[in-house]
Amino acid sequence: MKITVIGTGYVGLVSGACLADVGNDVLCLDVDAEKIRILESGGIPIHEPGLLEIVRNNVAAGRLKFTTDIAKAVAHGTIQFIAVGTPPDEDGSADMQYVLSAARNIGLHMNDYKVVVDKSTVPVGTGDKVRQAIAETLAGRGVELPFAVVSNPEFLKEGAAVEDFMRPDRIIVGTEDEQAIQFMRTIYAPFQRNRERLIVMDIRSAELTKYAANAMLATRISFMNELANLAEALGADIEMVRHGIGSDPRIGFHFLYPGCGYGGSCFPKDVQALRRTARGAAGIDLKVLDAVEAANDAQKHVLARKVLARFGTGPDRADLGGRRFALWGLAFKPNTDDMREAPSRYLIADLLAAGATVVAHDPVAMDEARRIYGDEKRLSYAATPREALADADALIIATEWKVFRSPDFDGMRQSLKQPVIFDGRNLYDPREMRERGFEYLPIGRPQA
Repeated sequence: MKITVIGTGYVGLVSGACLADVGNDVLCLDVDAEKIRILESGGIPIHEPGLLEIVRNNVAAGRLKFTTDIAKAVAHGTIQFIAVGTPPDEDGSADMQYVLSAARNIGLHMNDYKVVVDKSTVPVGTGDKVRQAIAETLAGRGVELPFAVVSNPEFLKEGAAVEDFMRPDRIIVGTEDEQAIQFMRTIYAPFQRNRERLIVMDIRSAELTKYAANAMLATRISFMNELANLAEALGADIEMVRHGIGSDPRIGFHFLYPGCGYGGSCFPKDVQALRRTARGAAGIDLKVLDAVEAANDAQKHVLARKVLARFGTGPDRADLGGRRFALWGLAFKPNTDDMREAPSRYLIADLLAAGATVVAHDPVAMDEARRIYGDEKRLSYAATPREALADADALIIATEWKVFRSPDFDGMRQSLKQPVIFDGRNLYDPREMRERGFEYLPIGRPQA
């Protein structure tokens, strides 16, 4: 099947590459010529495990191509996936200009039947706006052509996106157009050979499903972080609490890990957008999500508060001048170089504002950090985790990379000025760390 994917960002590139990998003829469009140059030269503009190999294999096989030519892209596929960005607007709502621009371009260049699929995360009601944009553009051309609009939200986890696309737990298709439904069933048939995973519903329900899923997961994280802070104040161990409640099958263990806050391109943006949609379109305040966002904003400063309480000087213990801290982890989560809304960024800002210097290490995100921070003099980068520890007053862990899970503790203790670890991801056992001679300050656990 001939498929066009509009946008070669995270969602578009993964979707296009995986669709090509099962035999489709896929053309990916992007207006960013530099992205297309990188892709055509054998690279990819993002870090995602397994993606580079799939892109290269399917480019070599001729099933995956890239272009900046809008007319060519629209002419190519009967199916037109819109997978462009929907960044937060000034008021926190999703910015729809790129989605609607893609829709108008389809209307401007289409000459036969198209199924227009909203793959981007979009507010409820976007399907209507996309349909209107295409219809108005066709009317402006003085032509009448059939088309269908489908909502097909993505549920890809950064760091596991290829696996998620290839083996989905559910495929949401929002449309009432029977022909479009059959096209979508054909497209996704290779990804659900073991059992039926495709769920058909109306467009608005599909659009809301995406936001509802991310909001639910964000709520679990913020709730656990609130409980972790309470456990710490009461002398309880949040890990024991997590095991206790996670054993209830009605609750389960997923997204019950406390830490230093959630980040990335999805949860912060989608929680904010859903709150704005509810208030603007329905006049409803989502009080639970208001609290989720407030709790997460506060949690991103929890590590800095712990550092100031331990090392701060002055009347209000807000001065870290002369202190040097090693930071393990810059990405918002493992297996990605994405630093959007990463807790590390809030931590770095707090430490630098207090006068400290920071030496950071991340397996893949240091180039992204250099792009973000430029020539910031008090932030430097270490080639290895051990190198970051040299002459540091303490280690701070902000991302749970596997390489940090079982380090050389004896070597760490020798490298640090003081054997102090602030662990924002609860990687280690407090009792074991105490026995190894560390002062260990995790989240919601007894301190050693």
